[in-house]
Amino acid sequence: MTARILIVFTTILLLSQQALAAPQLLTLEDCLKIAADKNLDIQKAKEYANYVQGRYVEERAAALPQLGLQAGFGYSKDDSTKALYGAAQMQANRTVDLSLSQPLYTWGKIGAALRAAEVGLKTADQQLRLFRQAAFRDVSIAFYDVLLAKELHRLAQENLAQKERHHTEAKRKFEAGVATDYDLLAAEVELQNARPELIRTENSIRTSRERLRFLLGADQAELDVTGMIEAKPEQVSGFDESLKIALDKRPELANQKLQIGINQELITIANADDKPRLDLKGTAGWHQLEVSNPGPVRQSDGPAWNAGVYLTFPFFDGMRSRGKTQQARSDLRTSQLQEQKLRDSITLELRTARYNLAESAETINALSGTVKQAERLLQMAEKGFEYGVKTRLEVDDAQTNLLRAQSNLARANRDYLAASVNLRWAMGVAGE
Repeated sequence: MTARILIVFTTILLLSQQALAAPQLLTLEDCLKIAADKNLDIQKAKEYANYVQGRYVEERAAALPQLGLQAGFGYSKDDSTKALYGAAQMQANRTVDLSLSQPLYTWGKIGAALRAAEVGLKTADQQLRLFRQAAFRDVSIAFYDVLLAKELHRLAQENLAQKERHHTEAKRKFEAGVATDYDLLAAEVELQNARPELIRTENSIRTSRERLRFLLGADQAELDVTGMIEAKPEQVSGFDESLKIALDKRPELANQKLQIGINQELITIANADDKPRLDLKGTAGWHQLEVSNPGPVRQSDGPAWNAGVYLTFPFFDGMRSRGKTQQARSDLRTSQLQEQKLRDSITLELRTARYNLAESAETINALSGTVKQAERLLQMAEKGFEYGVKTRLEVDDAQTNLLRAQSNLARANRDYLAASVNLRWAMGVAGE
């Protein structure tokens, strides 16, 4: 009884260890969900949102009252008073003051800074959209790459199994005296030549998995994917309609437009540096004064305050503000040129994505019937070889044609799925 319990316990332990060691099996939806939460670029974009929020708070502070508390104790002695009082006069001062400073007019500098900071908040949203769409694109393509690697590995396994059957058949015929040494040696060479492709596809599976694992984020466990590398070509919208969507949806373009708005406000800020400004300033507190020598110590204290409106006009600063304004205008023009370049780049990217999608769709249509024909030809060649009416060269040619057709179809399916994702990326709607 104890031995049975021990065996059951050991079995359960081994099964649990195997379950822990087995890679996590994920669908495309699982991968995209994990990436949305763990992808490092997305996390960086979220941190950038925190940064611009802090920048907005910083710029807003310039428009709010500035309050401060100052306290001090001072002691002084003046020997020049000996001729008047017969001895040096000594004073002790104790003060506690609350200060207030409030800008009243800054030639539009504070308002422009606040508007620029508000636009900066919107750039954070576009940055987050950009990295989310990039994660959707990269993770999807990496997922399809794993499926393609697994499909090519399956084909390599089938090819190796086919070569093993050929080798077995050649060996049987050789032993029966109906095949030559050449036939047996040729079968052995074909068998050995099929093994490197199996090794390459196994390594391709490992590397594609690791890339997908990297894109899903840090501390991601071992994983594997499940799905079919199969595409169904569909009709896509016209180029003009796609371009209109892209120019409206692409986060990079929206971010660049916001940057132009920020540069316009920076011109106002730089231009206000040599202009007049008004500030309200005041203090209120408690002061104590103590005077000694000559005579007895005299002390007095009481509340003290002052308030006023102050004009500051740095009418000549060595033309520093003019130089800063010129730089700001140059930055604005650069941003506008960058926007035009980005529009042209998006147009080119969209055309390329559509061409790649059309190419892969045509390839799928061209190969859809070829695989079945190649399978039929291989069956006919193998039967003919068994009955002695077909040569080994004909069987090898049929097997090579089938493997090439299956591999090309698998790659075409992967290319179509990837091109479809790239088209959605080019239109600015990937993952949305």
